[in-house]
Amino acid sequence: MDQAAFRTLRETADLRHLRQIVAGLDEGVILIDPDQSLLWANDAALAMHGVGDIADLGATVHEYRSRFQLRYRNNHRLEADDYPLERVVSGDSFSEVVVEVIVAGEEEPRWVHQVRSLVLNDSDDGEPACLVLILQDVSARYEAEDRFEQSFNANPAPAVICRLRDLRFVKVNQGFLDMTGFDRDQVLSKTVYDIDVLRGGEQRDLAKERLGEGRTIPQMEAELELPGGATKLVIVAGQPIDMGDQPCMLFTFADLEPRRTAQAALRHSEERFTRMFQLAPVPMAIGARDGHLLCEVNASFTAMTGYAADDIIGRPLGEVELWESGEIRHAIEEAIDGGHDLRGHEARIHARDGAIIDCLISTEAIRLGKDACVLWAFQDITQRKATELELVEAIEAVMKDTSWFSRSIMEKLARLRTPQAANDGPGLDDLTPREREVLALICRGCDDKTIARTLDVASNTVRNHVARIYAKIGVNRRIAAVAWARARGFDGDMIDRPTEQEAAP
Repeated sequence: MDQAAFRTLRETADLRHLRQIVAGLDEGVILIDPDQSLLWANDAALAMHGVGDIADLGATVHEYRSRFQLRYRNNHRLEADDYPLERVVSGDSFSEVVVEVIVAGEEEPRWVHQVRSLVLNDSDDGEPACLVLILQDVSARYEAEDRFEQSFNANPAPAVICRLRDLRFVKVNQGFLDMTGFDRDQVLSKTVYDIDVLRGGEQRDLAKERLGEGRTIPQMEAELELPGGATKLVIVAGQPIDMGDQPCMLFTFADLEPRRTAQAALRHSEERFTRMFQLAPVPMAIGARDGHLLCEVNASFTAMTGYAADDIIGRPLGEVELWESGEIRHAIEEAIDGGHDLRGHEARIHARDGAIIDCLISTEAIRLGKDACVLWAFQDITQRKATELELVEAIEAVMKDTSWFSRSIMEKLARLRTPQAANDGPGLDDLTPREREVLALICRGCDDKTIARTLDVASNTVRNHVARIYAKIGVNRRIAAVAWARARGFDGDMIDRPTEQEAAP
């Protein structure tokens, strides 16, 4: 047997043995002759191209290019000389080239292959005896990465990913760019400390330790420095993840700047309110709606009542005995508890020295922070009331005979003497028919003797009726009785002469 025949047999045996070795591998293997012929492919390589036979891959490298189009992951198609088959034939050695494989006539790739080369040299002369292309189907991994990339970019929550090996940012989503104002190129390839996502962090040392160990970084407040030099208050947290074979850290953020801005605005508003409250010339107080405790009084309130803040704040108004009577306090507190605001409500309060102060009281429901409160405003009308009473007394002293008064004057006097509503207290129904007769004659301006003659009764009987009328309607003067009747629309002309039975004492 000559030397050439021996070599052919040896090569045939070597090729058969090589096929047996790689046939069961999970990685795809394609054997190529240096003359660019495709010699053989294992089942894994055929499955990675969706074919069942080496002939379906193509007899040559050129036929393979016509049946399968390759492109990089950035969507750029490979030129003919860049195909892994062409590169291995030309003697190029490479590893981990990632390409997308598109079947001829289709638009979208079916598989993603990670490819590396291997050259088997002839041991005698060093020439390549067989060229090997080794493929790994990484479609599932890159599909998962694509899904992660899409969800990461679409997530409105700001986020960045840094590689733990060198702490450089490798991904940033639109939410982070919108929150900070950075451009994508300003973030990618920068380190965690170039754009310090832990700046001013409450647990910065712990976060740096966890980052170095690749462990979860707990939530904490921090301040991101923005491109223009301003800062933004955020909550930042870190979660370790793997991207490909590289350990990374996913930082997520919650923007607290709107909350900080709102809190600052609220604080400034409350400060302005406090200054206005303290400087107001009107006596004012702020109380809690629940329990009716005062929590603040202004200087005008102290000047009017004599109660300093320490004397009255935090104490129930009933305990302080601010109101003249328990009835007044209960009426006011019931109105407030019922959700009603008072407007010019007339009431009397006690000063600290025991003096009685006539006031017009107004209230308004307000909120201070999260607390429901009541703003109280007091108008001191003590002097005005005294002046009005002096006027009434002067008129009464000068004009004893009520016949001098017109209806309009009587009504005005009634309002001055009895500012409460006409339906408060006793009514006409509380008087007997005879008492209404007597009241009607009083309203006509008749004195006791005239009433006695008109009703044909003794003067003592008239005086007894008048005394009972005064007691029932709560007055002690003739003019006050007339005012009381006028305030209720009672006119002496409305009463007819009583019958003898009614007139009997």
